[in-house]
Amino acid sequence: MSAKKRSLWEVFGEVPDPRSPLGRRYPLPAVLTLSSVAMLSGARSLYAIAQFGRDYGPALAKALGFAKGKTPCCTALYYLFQDLDSQRFERALRNWLNARRAEGWKAVAIDGKTLRGSQGHLLPGVHLLAAYAPQTAAVLAQLPVEGHTNEHKVALRLLKVLPLKDTVVTGEAMFCQKDLSRKVLKKGGHYLWAVKDNQSALKEQIATALGDESFSPSRPPAGRARASASR
Repeated sequence: MSAKKRSLWEVFGEVPDPRSPLGRRYPLPAVLTLSSVAMLSGARSLYAIAQFGRDYGPALAKALGFAKGKTPCCTALYYLFQDLDSQRFERALRNWLNARRAEGWKAVAIDGKTLRGSQGHLLPGVHLLAAYAPQTAAVLAQLPVEGHTNEHKVALRLLKVLPLKDTVVTGEAMFCQKDLSRKVLKKGGHYLWAVKDNQSALKEQIATALGDESFSPSRPPAGRARASASR
């Protein structure tokens, strides 16, 4: 079966099951598919996912791959997701989305976000940098932004796992960096960074360059071209 025809349920079969074979009551692809369907329907907690499965009963359970027509409880979901390899799970999702790229995305927006409900009284919220494709309304990939780093450095890692050929990558002013721009161009993409007032020096340089009638963004300045040719 070709990658384009694989279902999400089949892709979830690639995710390693962290449970002991002796204690598996529910197939992992079925659990992950139930969780995805429940979240797409508005569930935002493990309890809500478990309740979603109970509300729709045996018919939905069997359709999702639960042979006995019974879905897991909140506790079973908790222990499973506690041990699940999140990177392998996200890789499976990313492969499924990338296989459907023919269905189209021409732009990818990268942006940071703090997950709702992840911030406790003494704990900082979980902060992620995500790549979002507006045409498919899907997050293609996301990486955590740890306290000792910043979104700029994480963006370099994020761009490595994305197919960018003929794609426009957009982002806020903080992403207007040479290394990020070069990474996008090296992978065959294009970039559009928003430069705002908080980067006043860069904004002034751009305004000056664009005001010069001899300036062309498609070729280097004459002095730099001569220097390169002389090497």
